[in-house]
Amino acid sequence: MAFRKVLKRTALVGGGAVAAAFGLSQLLEYRRTQARLALVSAEADLSLPLAKELPSRHAQLNALRSTEEFDVLVIGGGATGAGCALDAVTRNLKTALVERDDFSSGTSSRSTKLIHGGVRYLQKAIMKLDYEQYLMVKEALHERANLLEIAPHLSAPLPIMLPVYKWWQLPYYWAGIKMYDLVAGIHCLKSSYVLSKSKALELFPMLKKDRLVGAIVYYDGQHNDARMNLSIALTAARYGAAVCNYTEVVRLLKHDGKVCGVRCKDLITGQEFDVKAKCVINATGPFTDSVRKMDSQQVENICQPSAGVHIVIPGYYSPDNMGLLDPSTSDGRVIFFLPWEKMTIAGTTDTPTNVTAHPIPREDDINFILSEVRHYLSQDVEVRRGDVLAAWSGIRPLVTDPDSKDTQSICRNHIVSLSDSGLVTIAGGKWTTYRAMAEETLDAAVGAHKLLADRCRTVGLMLEGAKGWTPTLYIRLVQDYGLEKEVAEHLASTYGGKAFDVAKMAQVTGQRWPIVGKRLVSEFPYIEGEVLYAIKEYACTAIDVIARRTRLGFLNVQAADEALPRIVQIMSEELGWSREKSAAELEAARTFLHQEMGYRSRSEQLTRTAEINLDQQEVHRYEKRFHKFDKENKGFITIVDVQRVLQSINVHINENALHEILNEVDLNKNGQVELNEFLQLMSAVKKGQVSDSRLAILMMTAEETLDKRGPVTVDRSGGGTRCSPQPPRTL
Repeated sequence: MAFRKVLKRTALVGGGAVAAAFGLSQLLEYRRTQARLALVSAEADLSLPLAKELPSRHAQLNALRSTEEFDVLVIGGGATGAGCALDAVTRNLKTALVERDDFSSGTSSRSTKLIHGGVRYLQKAIMKLDYEQYLMVKEALHERANLLEIAPHLSAPLPIMLPVYKWWQLPYYWAGIKMYDLVAGIHCLKSSYVLSKSKALELFPMLKKDRLVGAIVYYDGQHNDARMNLSIALTAARYGAAVCNYTEVVRLLKHDGKVCGVRCKDLITGQEFDVKAKCVINATGPFTDSVRKMDSQQVENICQPSAGVHIVIPGYYSPDNMGLLDPSTSDGRVIFFLPWEKMTIAGTTDTPTNVTAHPIPREDDINFILSEVRHYLSQDVEVRRGDVLAAWSGIRPLVTDPDSKDTQSICRNHIVSLSDSGLVTIAGGKWTTYRAMAEETLDAAVGAHKLLADRCRTVGLMLEGAKGWTPTLYIRLVQDYGLEKEVAEHLASTYGGKAFDVAKMAQVTGQRWPIVGKRLVSEFPYIEGEVLYAIKEYACTAIDVIARRTRLGFLNVQAADEALPRIVQIMSEELGWSREKSAAELEAARTFLHQEMGYRSRSEQLTRTAEINLDQQEVHRYEKRFHKFDKENKGFITIVDVQRVLQSINVHINENALHEILNEVDLNKNGQVELNEFLQLMSAVKKGQVSDSRLAILMMTAEETLDKRGPVTVDRSGGGTRCSPQPPRTL
C-alpha cells in the first residue's frame, strides 16, 4: 500500500522592525484586521449559489441514485467527513456524502466541547524539543480562530483557570501559558493573566482554598459540537452536495482493481443502490479500519481506539463563564471542568477500548472523574454521585503510523493515506483541526485522481446560521414572536440567523406570556417547534432530536426521558409513523438514554445494594413520613395516596407528573412504592448516590406542612377540611 502522511506547516509570524514601529498591541490588532479582511475576501470569491431551502432527504437520496458519477464520495458524516464534503463541493467538485447513522452520531458529538490548540501538547513539544508537535499546536490555534469566526453563534472564547498550589509552579505554568499565547500570535483570543489567591476565589468561589497560591487564566474556544458538525453538513448541502444520513455502505465498487464507488443501503426503507464516484474518501473515525478492510482484507489495523468519558453535573458546580483545568490528575491524565449550556461538564478519561457504535460510560470512569473533581473543590461543596445528570463515552480514533519503525507508536496528529486501489483515508486528528484535515485530504484526492478542482475555499466560509447572527438577535425574537427570553437566547445561539425559521414553527401557547413557544420540558429552553425544524434538518429518529438537533439527552437524561413521548408524537404526526413505529422509536430512544447517556447508571444507584444505611432514629422518622401517605397501612403507596395528601394541603400536581415521580422510585415497576423502596431511596439520598429526588422532597415538604397545620381528616376522594383558606400551590 502506498502511504502518505500529510502535515501542514505554518511558519511563525515575524516582523521585528514593524513591531518596533507600531508597538506589539497595535501590530497584533493590525494583523487581526488583515486576517478578518482575508476571511471576507475568501468567501466573496466563492461563486457557488447557496440554496435558500435545504433539499429534503428524499431529494438527496434521488440525487445519489440518479447522478451518473460524482467526483468525490465521502463515507462518514462526522466533523471530518462533513468537512471533506464542504471542501469538495466548494472546489466545484460534484460531491456526495453518506453516513450509516446520523450526522455527528459518533465521536463528534461526544467531545469536551472545546476548540483548542492543546496546552499539554505544547508542553510536550517544548520539553521534548518536538518540532512536529509544535506545528500541530500552531495549526490547531489557527483553526481555532477560523472556527470561532465562521460560526460565532455556536462558539465563543472561554477563560480557563489553572489553579496553582505550589509556589514553584506559578512561574513554570505562567511561562508555558504565555508561550501558548505567543504561538497563537495574531490568533490569540485574549492574553492570559495571573490571579492572586483572593481574586481566584472571587472568580471561582467553589475552588478549594487550602494551600492555594494563585491561579493562571488562559483562553480557548468552546462550541456546541453536534450542532457545529450538523452546520458543516447542512452548509455542504446548501452548496449542492448530496448528503444523506442513515445510508450505509455495504461494499466498495471496483473496476479494474480501482475503487469506483460504493453499494449503499437506505436504512429507513431497506433499499440498496449503487453510487459511482471518481474518488472515494474514508472518513469514518473509529471505523476507519472497517472500510479499509472492505478495500483489502490484508491491511493491518491503524486505529487505536481510546474511550473518553464525560459527565454532566448541575451548573452550580462552576461559575457561568469560567472553566477549570487539572493538568495532573492522580494517574497523570488531564481533567477539564467546564460550564456548558448552563450545566457543568467534567472529563475526560482516556482508556483503551474496543470499537463500537454504542459506547457505554463505565461506572469506574464516572467515579474517577468525581474523585478528581473533589480534589479541586471546596469542602463546603459536597460532590455527590447522584448529581450526575448524564454521562457519555466517546471513542477517540487515535492512529498508528504504518511508516514508523515502531508500528505501535501513536500518531499525534492525523494521517492521510492512499491505497493501491485509490481509496483515500483520513484518520486521527482532533475536532479543532477538522477543516485543515479536510483540506489536506482533498489536496491528496485531487492530486491522486487528477480531478479538475478549484483551490480550497473553506477558510472564512461562514457556516449554516452564521449569516444574520448578532449578539442581540435574541431581542428581535422576543419582540417579533413573543418568545421567552431564555428560549430566544437558546434559539439564537443554536440556529443563528435561521432562528426566525424555527420561531415561525412555534405554536401559540394561548397564554398572555409567552405568546409562542411551548417547552418540551419546563426547565430547559427547547420548544416543540424545534422538533418540526429538526425533521427539515434530516432528523429521522427521536434519538436524533434529543441527542443532536437539541442536546437534551446530553444535559439531563431524566428530562429527556420525560420529553420523549411528546417528541415521538410530533414526529409521528409529521412523518406518518404507525402506532408500532412510534412505540419502537420510543423504546429505542429510552434504550439510548439508559445505555449510552448514563440513565442506567443513574437509576442503578438505588439498586446497587439492598443494604439500607440508616440508623434506627432515621428509619423511624422515614417510616413515620411514609405512613402519613399510607394511611391504611398497606405497606405501599400509590398515586392515589399521594394525590389525597397533596389535596389536603392544597397542592395540585398533574397525574402524569405524579406517575413520573413515583416511577423513579418504583424499582420493581409494579405501579406502587413499597416501604422498603422508600427507605432505599432515603438511604441513597443520605449517601449522595441520588440527588434531586422529587418524591423525597415532595414527601418531606408535605410532612412539614401537615405537622405545622395539625392533623387533617380526609377521605379517599380527596376531601377534607382546611385550617385556613389559602391559594393553591403547584410544585
